[in-house]
Amino acid sequence: MQRHSSAETGALMGRDMAAAEGPGYSAVARTFHWLTAGLVLTSLPIGISMANLDLGGPVEDPMYHIHRSIGAVVLVLTIGRLIYRLSHPAPPLPAGMPAWQQATALATHWGLYALLIVQPVVGWIATSAYRAPVLFFWLFDLPPIWREDRPFSEAMFVVHRSMGIFIAALICVHIAAALYHHFILRDGVLKRMVSG
Repeated sequence: MQRHSSAETGALMGRDMAAAEGPGYSAVARTFHWLTAGLVLTSLPIGISMANLDLGGPVEDPMYHIHRSIGAVVLVLTIGRLIYRLSHPAPPLPAGMPAWQQATALATHWGLYALLIVQPVVGWIATSAYRAPVLFFWLFDLPPIWREDRPFSEAMFVVHRSMGIFIAALICVHIAAALYHHFILRDGVLKRMVSG
């Protein structure tokens, strides 16, 4: 019977765990993910504040500009991320994960991709129909992409707010699932997006 020192045993366990975790995400995929997460988690509370608080022009106007600017960046970033994802598939999920969890994970990921493209476009349409400026970080105005129509604009802003709530809910599910995998299942799923 072969015996190993404690150091060798630790190395073997680490190697076995790494094999169980499978490959991680590439540095490019991780950069796309965390940039998007940071921007969306910045934009959501700004949007909630704009919708529910009467902050007045000196505070409110810059918040609108920042919110719209972040939305434009998220749109471009998500399109780039989607193109990259289609040419660089995600690492496989753990083999032992139940089918319903795998289906839920895929639905959440692809739902977020779709929403993070559609949501900024809806906001841009609503703002264009209202004929408010879309000032990109005080550098230049983005062009309107819809004719002026105030009632249509109001309806689209309702859609925009509703989609924002749905995005927030999906993000909560996504974060909860990542923490569940990390702290309860300890299967390395979160680690794949943190360190590859």
